Amino acid sequence: MALNPTKTKEIIVDFRRNTTELAPLGINGECVERVHTFKFLGVLITINLSWKDNTTAVIKKAQQRLHFLRVLRKNNLAPKLLVTFYRSTIEILLTYCITVWYASCTEADRMRLQRVVKAAQRIIGCPLPSLMDIYTSRCRSRAKHIIKDSSNPGFHLFNLLPSGRCYRCITSKTDRLKDSFFTRAIIALNT
Repeated sequence: MALNPTKTKEIIVDFRRNTTELAPLGINGECVERVHTFKFLGVLITINLSWKDNTTAVIKKAQQRLHFLRVLRKNNLAPKLLVTFYRSTIEILLTYCITVWYASCTEADRMRLQRVVKAAQRIIGCPLPSLMDIYTSRCRSRAKHIIKDSSNPGFHLFNLLPSGRCYRCITSKTDRLKDSFFTRAIIALNT
């Protein structure tokens, strides 16, 4: 397998206080382009891991799909079918990789995402689950899969307390670690 330097991108996520300019990455004598934003598996990642670009892109796509939900509503489709359409086209877009980025989003971004859900709720005319509820349930289910699989790299992070009922919380000094999946999953399992 040969790497193509024209198709390869480099993104550097560095939170050190004293950063130095790193030498450009080279493949076969050619420099690789350094980018500030990169789309990896459908998720926009920026160099500072602020998920604003990702949520903006997700909201834009979801609002385009809300148009089709409105068209279906105008054609008197049953609410049950509207919910099915919402779940298969809009909710799946809003919740793609939600366990990775949702906890680290700003409150303003979360409110923007929830506005899309509320708009769909008004169009359909029946209640829909909030994104926070979906996030919490997905964190719990993913954590349960990790706990069952001892070969998982994150297995050692889920330690039971001596009581055997709750998991030991990960101590963290930074908000970035507090908002990570493992810390939030442990909190979700303990509640």
